[in-house]
Amino acid sequence: MISRKIKSQKDYITLIDELIEHDRHYYKEAKPIISDYDYDQLIKELQTFEKENPTLVHPNSPSLRVGEALTKGFKHFSHITPMMSLANTYSEDELKDFIKRISKLLEKEDVKFCSELKMDGIAISIRYEKGHLTQALTRGNGKTGDDVTLNIKTIKTLPLKLHGNEKKIPELLEVRGEVFIHKNIFKKLNEKREIDGLDVFANPRNAAAGSLKLLDPKE
Repeated sequence: MISRKIKSQKDYITLIDELIEHDRHYYKEAKPIISDYDYDQLIKELQTFEKENPTLVHPNSPSLRVGEALTKGFKHFSHITPMMSLANTYSEDELKDFIKRISKLLEKEDVKFCSELKMDGIAISIRYEKGHLTQALTRGNGKTGDDVTLNIKTIKTLPLKLHGNEKKIPELLEVRGEVFIHKNIFKKLNEKREIDGLDVFANPRNAAAGSLKLLDPKE
């Protein structure tokens, strides 16, 4: 486990620089050098310091950002609705605090939750107009995303046209989900890359990110 105890503003700035570097490896190069858990612990430490020292929050702090930076080579478009990121936790106490906050917000003690598996991939927003797929955007910075429409169309299980009663198909439909790669396919992909003398992907999530951010969809 990686830990950085922030004892001064200098330590705080050093941690920001370190996290920015980790973001570059993770989002732009798809080659993370620390685990998701270790990264989350560093972010949590950063947020704790900022909460205790709000006047010292630096404008470049990763805590002020949602998602990844926009990618050069792609067109950028605004989301119809901001595309926020999910919060996470590794602590039962934090989960209990979350439930308390929700109960207080809803003014209801008996709150029911629906849980599902979180696929580790790339968040995507797909737009259908009159039943036809017209645009696909990454989360980007939450307000604006990379246009990966041509790349997303290479996913054969994704419908390019919605079928059914045309009268019931909305004029505009925005679908949000996750682009991910199954582990068995990931293994075969890395084996082929190794044979071809290419760098292997660190994990399925980075393989999905790498394929989605190819400037040439034919690759």
